[in-house]
Amino acid sequence: KNPSRKRAFPFHFLVWNNQYLELERQLQKNEENVDRLDPRGRTPLELAVCLGHLESTRVLLRHSADPTHCNAQSWTVLQEAVSTGDPELCQLVLQYRDFKRATERLAGIPELLSKLRRARDFYVEMKWEFTSWVPLVSKVCPSDVYRVWKSGSCLRVDTTLLGFEHMTWLKGRRSYIFKGEENGAVVMEVDHDKQVVYTEPLSLSLRDAPSLLAAMLPTQENTAQRLTSPIVSTHLNTRNIAFERNKSGIWGWRSEKSEAVSGYEAKVYSATNVELVTRSRTEHLSDQDKSKSKGTKTPLQSFLGIAEQHTAPNGSNVSQCASPHNPTAITAEEYFDPEFQLNERDIGRPVELTSKVQRFKAHLWLSEAHPLSLAEQVTPIIDLMAISNAHFAKLRDFITLSLPPGFPVKIEIPLFHVLNARVTFSNLCGCDEPVSSVTVHTPEEAPEAGNHTQHILKGYLYPTETDPTECSAVSK
Repeated sequence: KNPSRKRAFPFHFLVWNNQYLELERQLQKNEENVDRLDPRGRTPLELAVCLGHLESTRVLLRHSADPTHCNAQSWTVLQEAVSTGDPELCQLVLQYRDFKRATERLAGIPELLSKLRRARDFYVEMKWEFTSWVPLVSKVCPSDVYRVWKSGSCLRVDTTLLGFEHMTWLKGRRSYIFKGEENGAVVMEVDHDKQVVYTEPLSLSLRDAPSLLAAMLPTQENTAQRLTSPIVSTHLNTRNIAFERNKSGIWGWRSEKSEAVSGYEAKVYSATNVELVTRSRTEHLSDQDKSKSKGTKTPLQSFLGIAEQHTAPNGSNVSQCASPHNPTAITAEEYFDPEFQLNERDIGRPVELTSKVQRFKAHLWLSEAHPLSLAEQVTPIIDLMAISNAHFAKLRDFITLSLPPGFPVKIEIPLFHVLNARVTFSNLCGCDEPVSSVTVHTPEEAPEAGNHTQHILKGYLYPTETDPTECSAVSK
């Protein structure tokens, strides 16, 4: 009833009452404040989703409301949509979330390739090893080598491990090719198992947007799987991180520790106060789904269940469940009044939340003699891969910290529950093991290289196993 608050949050008030036709008219006049936060820290879209107002959600998404927004509690709009248990609402938000991710990815690739164009060419292998402090878990953890070629503004990355989803390792032989050109860039994904090449345009026009949006519509199976599984959020908290040099030696004689990694002398550091925060919500699950999620487990899930019965180093378990107040008991006046204390009363379903905070030491091996540049050569590649790969996203979050001097030839960071990821950079330009697509020039052959060997890529970045010209082309 306070008119000043209604004027301050006009879209939110329309969403609260699900007046989606008026909301449409107002957004056609002005979309400027479509993502403004209300006194509870919600955007109009998040408010619509939490209230379960499908039509208001649809209107806001059509008018460029951000479906990737993350609230102060680190829950995304999609996760809030899943918590409602509404398949149509979940499918709608998922579609627009994937569409926004795709358009941002396409828009950002030319700039990243432009950065790479100015950097020296190279080939390197990134070995990913997944380990655990629980022996049984380590036995079922895979490893993979990402092979990376960079030539001019062209990049190719080969992998056999596609990701980790719903407690299952996703595998398949893929090549990702980013080809920078004068008038833009081309992205290709080569599926060696199916002998198919997918291509994506990088110049997305308004005319192309509807077809790309339609292509992002998730399947009913995908949506159903989300609605019958816990909502799990895992992130690294590095706010209080501190780096310290490791020591070696016995009997009171201690020196700063160094090790040889991939032929380079590296200083060994530990990063303390690294917290892995894992939270799980289950309010959207039926009793049958809850028992099913406990009863039917993959081998990895079973091992993780065993692991969680142990006490992780410096770990703790916290369970919280909101009071089951009637969601309709809160009024608009109470919600939009910043001085009114909600306490356990809020909109939507009562939250069923389990949190686990584990404290780890991450480890770094830094070499000041390594010829690769983290900022100029490696970070743009990690940024490219992080768009669609959660492992690279966590690696990016870590390496963008203010690290001690040197190139991180090896990094070990916590990844998920009881899993660690150890990433090692090796075989730079085929120095350790010859690579057919890389030619090594001696200083005499390439005098501009200075006192060290210069490595130049030859040939093109197409996969040697499957030339895309021999595959069936599919637009993605």
